[in-house]
Amino acid sequence: MALRLMTATGARQIFNFLRYRTRPLVFWPPVALLLSALAYSVFDFDGFHAAVTTANAWLLTRFDWLFSLASFAAVALIIWVAISPLGAVRIGGPDAKPILSRWNWFAITLCTTVAIGILFWGAAEPMFHVQDPPGFSGAEPGSREAAQFAVSTLFMHWTVTPYALYSVPALAFAIAHYNLGRPYSLSGPLSLVFGRAATGRGGALLDAVGLYALVAGVAASLGVGVMTLAGGLDRLTGLNDGAPLRFAVTAMIVLVFVASSITGIQRGIKILSDINVKFFFALAVFILVAGPTLEILSLGAASLQRYVTEFIPASLALGDRAGSPWMRDWTVFYFANWLAWAPITALFLGRISVGYTVREFLLFNLVGPAAFGGLWMTIFGGAAINIDSATGGALAAALNDRGPDAVIYALFDAFPFAALIAGAFVVLTFISFVTAMDSNTHSIAAVCLKPSSREQDSRAQSFSVKIFWGVLVGAVAWVMTSTTGIDGVRMLSNLGGAPGLLILISMGAALIIMRARWLDEVIAARQPPPPQPSTETETGQQR
Repeated sequence: MALRLMTATGARQIFNFLRYRTRPLVFWPPVALLLSALAYSVFDFDGFHAAVTTANAWLLTRFDWLFSLASFAAVALIIWVAISPLGAVRIGGPDAKPILSRWNWFAITLCTTVAIGILFWGAAEPMFHVQDPPGFSGAEPGSREAAQFAVSTLFMHWTVTPYALYSVPALAFAIAHYNLGRPYSLSGPLSLVFGRAATGRGGALLDAVGLYALVAGVAASLGVGVMTLAGGLDRLTGLNDGAPLRFAVTAMIVLVFVASSITGIQRGIKILSDINVKFFFALAVFILVAGPTLEILSLGAASLQRYVTEFIPASLALGDRAGSPWMRDWTVFYFANWLAWAPITALFLGRISVGYTVREFLLFNLVGPAAFGGLWMTIFGGAAINIDSATGGALAAALNDRGPDAVIYALFDAFPFAALIAGAFVVLTFISFVTAMDSNTHSIAAVCLKPSSREQDSRAQSFSVKIFWGVLVGAVAWVMTSTTGIDGVRMLSNLGGAPGLLILISMGAALIIMRARWLDEVIAARQPPPPQPSTETETGQQR
């Protein structure tokens, strides 16, 4: 009886907090949309899946060119920023001090952006491309050319371009917030582009769109992680990979990342990301050394050369790639998914960059993570391709028979201490997603809370918001993976790329405006520029 009363009291307190301390236009629309989609998928999954698939196909068919062009433009813009005087500006002003060491900064950034994507797709994706390369690749299935195309495709999907999609909005937010005094929201830098339209209710709706895209993407990613973890536990322990096991895995992930998030950046996230990155490097080194090392490095070098020489046509879908269904199904699909995560994740990446220069920001938010992604994909993609060839197609068979989550475990079977490696991989997958979600819950809470609540006690005030979103995301992921599959939520996360695309374009415009309007004063005075007369109305509107 006492427990029941405590539970009821706690639930009532959380509800009251969410009702009175959150920004209603930011918080409730994503909640309503996500719950509606979840209910629709549970009661009529076929109709739900058909509707979302149709909408997704229409989006990618009509606007694939814009996704490609904007993604390429993001890379070009970042290069321009790096070589311009803006690169010397210190985020937060000349006297700003970093809140993180360079190592912790890199580790947190990498873990926030990687999530479990490289773990799941590092070995699985190249199997698709080797078995069925597109016609424009000029490669026969299973050939050396198909292998080079597969690994060069991994570079396109997991290195420079994705991190440019993160870096543009993150850098725009960091400068707008720390150097120009704009609010902690997407409307901060976007108000430079849209003026009053990006403040007040308009700014709240922008944050709501970004929040929905991120939450849908996180739910999809959690679903994939749950399937990977449950499959690994089934393989290692003989536990049945069913709804009960997936519920237990989901609950554990949610519990750990909420608990870690509540402890703050300086404790929970910093510790988890440090462990996570060291695990990444240890596993990658083991696979490289114990696997076909020379073949992996040879394939990686040839694929890197192909990636560089074909970067522009592959980015912009030129030549034979134009109108190719393969480009929409793979490259544009990936860009859309990265864009779904980028807006809200950018708030966190911008927040932890204070005290460093813009060039340092690009080094640790783009160059370092992209280099790591290339190294990881070289090792795991190269190992998967070579071992699949040496075993007569064992990994391809695992993909065709049991799905992409089985490929990585089939790869481990070719190594000594396979069970030990698989167990370490399960732990790594768990920590990796916990770390990524840990980081994003900070931005989710900060965007949802009213400024007055945020200023009182950020840790205490955000407690209920983090619990709410953690439970909701976990519930969506578990229901989808245990009853109807993950396809619907993955499509929803991809559709989140549409508003993410518009936000990316606007953030890029904000970066250009910052240089044109404030850069000379920032560099001359080595301090945040004074408010300009033309911005007084905007500042007043934001207050």
